[in-house]
Formats: sequence, structure tokens, C-alpha cells
Amino acid sequence: MAAPITGARGGLDPRIISRLGRLDLVAKLVVEGFISGLHKSPFHGFSVEFVEHRQYMPGDPLRSIDWKVLAKSDRVYVKQYEDETNLRAHLVVDHSASMNWTSTPGGITKLEYARTLAAALAYMMLGQQDAVGLLTFAETIEKYIPARAKRSHLDVILAELARMQPGGRTALAESLHHLAERIRSRGLVLLFSDLMAPPEAVLSGLAHFRHRQHEVIVFHILDPAERAFDFSEPGTFVDAETGEEVALEPWEVRGQYKDRMAAWIERYTTECRRARIDYVTLDTATPYDEALFAYLEKRRRLH
Repeated sequence: MAAPITGARGGLDPRIISRLGRLDLVAKLVVEGFISGLHKSPFHGFSVEFVEHRQYMPGDPLRSIDWKVLAKSDRVYVKQYEDETNLRAHLVVDHSASMNWTSTPGGITKLEYARTLAAALAYMMLGQQDAVGLLTFAETIEKYIPARAKRSHLDVILAELARMQPGGRTALAESLHHLAERIRSRGLVLLFSDLMAPPEAVLSGLAHFRHRQHEVIVFHILDPAERAFDFSEPGTFVDAETGEEVALEPWEVRGQYKDRMAAWIERYTTECRRARIDYVTLDTATPYDEALFAYLEKRRRLH
């Protein structure tokens, strides 16, 4: 019997899906599994199909009328042009060294989780005829692929996501400011990162996107152990980006650590809400459904 792709938390289990190999097949599986679950769910009013026509309204130019539809159905519809119906989205992926960490030997890293989630969203958006671009960064901007709406563009996006390797220190704030200047056309920016940088600098970079009138979704991706700090044995903890080491007894600092983690997340939650930025906390055990649903919720508000 084939193993299910859902886990104990329900939804699309990242640990199982990550073992399936090719990124194009994984993206397709995640999206189709999500859509199937959405159709069976109690959530109404969400759709992953977006019409290319709308009913004629007084004042619409006659040249916009779809005469073929009128002839077949005796109903007057107008064609919706790309700037009316489609998003222009950019996937912004952090592949710095800290994204390569997992608390479980052989487990899914934060980067692997981000890669799969970005691939699934690209698959979904291009299927909706949205224009999708990709930007990857660590210490500097590593790759920029301009947004395109052609279905064949998916291969370009997935190939670059598959090639992406972890490494380098995070220059998150600087990269966000640079990207905000580089992306000229207003659209939707989706950031995938563990946000391992000073919050005030990161929030400044995110505010730069809002200043340029982009919509923003931040997917804050952590390992479950980074949130719970449920280590039981004393040990030496090493910063993946600086190499700095600290030896400690986990039980001595767990309470203080969890308090500071909660305050860190609360600050992002509060500041992003104030800036009208969608902030989604995820860990690498979170079913992909939750992140895809957050995207659809944002999409509904944009329309």
C-alpha cells in the first residue's frame, strides 16, 4: 500500500513530500492535493480558477465586448485584460546558510521547505495566468528572473529553485531594499526566509516594498526546535553563518529563550499588521496547505 502524503497534523506533510524527488512533480502534487482538499473543505468563496471575462457594465468600451461569446450565448461579456485580471508576483527566496538547518538528522531543512512552497505557488500562479518572477539572495542578490506569465516560464523558475544552494551570511535588509528598487511594476512580493537579521532592519526593507505600493506576504520559516528549544542534552550551539559557538545547558535558558522567541514573533506580527503586510509563521512540519491557503486569502482580498 502506498504511503499517504498527509501527516499527523493533517494536510500535505512536508517530510513525506520532500522525499518524492523532482520539483515539478512535487509542485504539481502539492497544488493538486491542496485543491482537492479545498473542494472538500467547509471553506466557501475560494477558487483557484479565475475567469477571463466579466459581465458587460454600462460605460465599458464596445471594443472590449467578446462578440463570439455574444453570438453563442446571447449574453454580453467583456474581455478582461491582463492588467485587470492577473497578478504580477515575485518569489523572493533566502538561501543563506542558516536556511540549511534542521533539528532532525535527515529531516527537511528550512530551505527545502521554502523551495517546495515557492515551487507550488509558482505552479499555482502560472496556472492562473499570473506573471511570476524569482529572486534569490544570501549575502548578495544571486539570481533575478523577471516575471513572465507564459506557462513555459514554470520550467525556468523550477530549474533555478532546484539549482539553489545554501551558503553565505544573510544580508536580508540590504537585499530587500535593493529588490524594492529593482522591481518596477507594482505587484505581489512573497518572501521566504527565517528572518535571521535585526528586525528593525528587516521591517525597514519590507516597508520599502509597501512604499512602492507592492502587496507583501512574508512566510517566516523556522524549524520546530527553533521555536520550542526542546533540546534535552547539554551541547555546543554553532551559528551557521558566523561560526560563533556557545556551550550551554538547554534547561537553564529554555524559558528565557522561548520568551524572547515569542516577543520576536509578536513584534513581526504587530509591525507587519501596522504596515498592512501579511505575515505567516510556519515551521518545517507545517502542512503546505496552510501556506497556500494564506496565499489564496490574500488573492481574494486583492480582487
